[in-house]
Amino acid sequence: MTEGSTTVARSPERATDRAGAAQQRTPLRPSSLWSRTWVRIAGGFVVPLAVLAVWQFVTATEIVPPYRLPGPWSVVEAGIDLVERGQLWLHIAISVQRVFIGFVFGSLIALAFAAIVGLSRAGSVLLAPMLVAIRAVPSLAWVPLLILWFQVGEESKIILIAIGAFFPVYTTVADALRHVNPQLVEAGRAFGLRGWSLFRTVQLPAVVPSVVSGLRLGLAQSWLFLVAAELIAASMGLGWMLNDSQQTGRVDRILLAIVLLALLGTITNAILVLFEKAVLRRWM
Repeated sequence: MTEGSTTVARSPERATDRAGAAQQRTPLRPSSLWSRTWVRIAGGFVVPLAVLAVWQFVTATEIVPPYRLPGPWSVVEAGIDLVERGQLWLHIAISVQRVFIGFVFGSLIALAFAAIVGLSRAGSVLLAPMLVAIRAVPSLAWVPLLILWFQVGEESKIILIAIGAFFPVYTTVADALRHVNPQLVEAGRAFGLRGWSLFRTVQLPAVVPSVVSGLRLGLAQSWLFLVAAELIAASMGLGWMLNDSQQTGRVDRILLAIVLLALLGTITNAILVLFEKAVLRRWM
């Protein structure tokens, strides 16, 4: 090649080097406004406050009759009345306890099955089809069987919640384990890692984000299954409050239970977000 052609061939590399050097000298741009913490926190209140304002407007102007949609203050008064009777905190505590126990048991069992299916071909062949079939069963279909086996005690409700938590965690983690980069696994084996040491050192850190995501999905599903359990076979709890209020025509209490379920779901999800940050800081 001639000297001129060599110069042309090298010019893209020199241009790339100059661009990289210029980028290093250029100060980083400040983060976007929407990524700032205070904006994200304040922005999360915009839509709920807008919904609350519309709710207040349509009830104050009687666009919607009060017996169909009570005003926000009527819902607050319903909550105050239940607090004065000593019932509201009991309903909340019972529902939270059921969700916590069912979620923990369901998630632990799901992680065990996910490890078997995701790490073993034999486990995948033997267990995956059956679990896919069970996953297709609607939540309410389990209620008559659980009541028949465990009556209307706590066991039936907790087992139903555990079923709800099981499948999101199992599906997410098993799929993540099956798709761990095989080059990472081979590199670990080249360093003499086998079995538990390979799983703890290579495979587990690779799927930690998926584990946390599965837990968050499982927690959300646990709250859904809680309502299904308490609507049919309970005498206390927020789901029972929904059913009882529907039978007595107390729309204000129905809305109160819905708001409380939304708040509890948001709070528990925020706790898992903090857990996710701590775990990712430890493993990543």
